[in-house]
Amino acid sequence: MKRLMKHTAAAFAARLAILMSLPLSLALPAPDVQAQAQAQASTWPSRPIRMLVPFVAGGSSDIVGRSVAVRMQEALGQTVIVDNRPGANGAIAGQMLAKASPDGYTLMVGSIGVFAINVALFKDLPYDPLRDYDLLTVAVRNPNVLITSTRVAAASVKDLVGLLQKNPGKLTFVSSGTGSSDHLSAELFWQRTKTTGIHVPYKGGAAAMADMVGGQVDASFQNLGAATGHIKAGRLRALAVTGDRRSPQLPEVPTLLELGFPGFEVYSWQAFAAPRGLAKDVRGRLEGAVVAALKLPQVRQSMDDLGFEVVAGGGAEFEVFLKGEIARWKQVVQTANIQPN
Repeated sequence: MKRLMKHTAAAFAARLAILMSLPLSLALPAPDVQAQAQAQASTWPSRPIRMLVPFVAGGSSDIVGRSVAVRMQEALGQTVIVDNRPGANGAIAGQMLAKASPDGYTLMVGSIGVFAINVALFKDLPYDPLRDYDLLTVAVRNPNVLITSTRVAAASVKDLVGLLQKNPGKLTFVSSGTGSSDHLSAELFWQRTKTTGIHVPYKGGAAAMADMVGGQVDASFQNLGAATGHIKAGRLRALAVTGDRRSPQLPEVPTLLELGFPGFEVYSWQAFAAPRGLAKDVRGRLEGAVVAALKLPQVRQSMDDLGFEVVAGGGAEFEVFLKGEIARWKQVVQTANIQPN
């Protein structure tokens, strides 16, 4: 019996040595991952798709997402479920997307804050858009507009800069929150004009706009869509827009580029992404469905009515754009030493 056990052990050891000497692909049977991915792509989509929104219902990301979701459903023949997951400056939904299975059944629509500013602002952000996401497309964009209370004695950007120079650290600039695009636009403006103001963060744009109209604060770089009605009604004064050209909504208002601020092109924007690692065919169809929805005349018109300009340029263009946005806002954040709340 002992001799048999020794023989068996020796035989097992010999087989193990042979197996260990073989390449891993020969020693262990491996599933055909490529075949699985192709099979998955050929049947996609075979069940509902979830669209994460990092903010509450009714905001810009939610509006854009729901507009696209309806058209995607019609094109793909599957339900697209809009799933609002607000919190942590969008980082909750951002992390959920990073951890989701890259099977084409989860995507996210998010803002400049979720995709770019959070990367600049938070050192321990639980996701990295460039590493963790398959970027699908920038959906829409709209410029900010530099506005003042009618109580502020500044009829132009030149006048406002003069007031800031004469009263350093005294004029108040309201924003929808620390690290928002309206906040960082103000910081960039102060850095470019070598002036300082007082940042007054609010919990959301609605409250910020209410106090702007009421004259409790002096100035702001607000979203064009949110401010246009107040500007046209004479409740606020528009000094400049931050786009690369004048806005059709406010054609009489110059751009900061026109006024001698090269490179000062700032947009609030919304974009779509999926978890990193989609099968090529699935990614192509998912990106195509989002872009096609955005380019539909009825969707484009509804976005125009809200002050959004449809971009829909695709994933490659989005990646180049996002790298530039992250680099720019990192520099602004570091120069201003902005600390998240």
